[in-house]
Amino acid sequence: MLYFSGIHMREVFAVRLFTLFAASCLVFGSVMYYNYDDNLIENSEESDRLSEPAGADFASDGPSEEEVTTNPTSNKQSQDTYSGLIFLGAGGLSSLIFGALFSEVFRITVLISLLTPMISRSKNREDLLTRGRLLGYIEANAGIYFSALRDSLGLANGVSAYHLQVLEKNGKIISWKDGKLRRYAISQISKSKLENIRNPIMGTRLAILEVLSNSGKLGLSNSEIGKKLSMSRQLMNYHISELRGSDYIDSNLKTKRPKWMLTDLGIEALNLSYSFQNHQ
Repeated sequence: MLYFSGIHMREVFAVRLFTLFAASCLVFGSVMYYNYDDNLIENSEESDRLSEPAGADFASDGPSEEEVTTNPTSNKQSQDTYSGLIFLGAGGLSSLIFGALFSEVFRITVLISLLTPMISRSKNREDLLTRGRLLGYIEANAGIYFSALRDSLGLANGVSAYHLQVLEKNGKIISWKDGKLRRYAISQISKSKLENIRNPIMGTRLAILEVLSNSGKLGLSNSEIGKKLSMSRQLMNYHISELRGSDYIDSNLKTKRPKWMLTDLGIEALNLSYSFQNHQ
């Protein structure tokens, strides 16, 4: 599991380096572009002034029109270079934003890279309490992913990412990638239990299947299941999403509040779980 942490920190460093590069391109390109435009305007005004008839003064020792007029080809190349830097920087920063929107793993990396250095300056008793809440919730819900953990405890993205990083750095928790998600468990978790996390019919999910089995063909909504199991809405959504993704539950009603029922695969998984428990 330490391998995952090492990969994660290298990703943090890469994001910070990429952000610095993109921001530098955007700022430098913008400054040079607008300064360049100002210089062109000044040169144009100077050129217009010199082209006006000025009697005897026209033959003075002032600069000629040719001296204040820059090379058009050189102007175009410089302008294109500065514009390119602006687009490169803006595109790089935009890619970070879009990546964070569509991938939880990438979003956590960006948050840790950019926000946690600012949050880490404030260390107080409340931080210790927040980490204690996170640690206790992870222990009770091994394998929970970032957004479900964040929503269940009502924490902000940056705060969650920072405290999870501190807990992982101190060896209190472990994390790993699961597709676009990042999952968490306490570091003292046994190897067998860690393997069982990947089994969608253990613990809370097994309880959900049992409740749905008792409901028959009527089915139950998320809120109804949550009331029976005294579970928060966020945590219920998390487990329902996992069970649905494994094709253990389904709904005939395609509404915002569907009634979930066991599929044939879900019934088979539930029976196998009972059989496994009877042999323990």
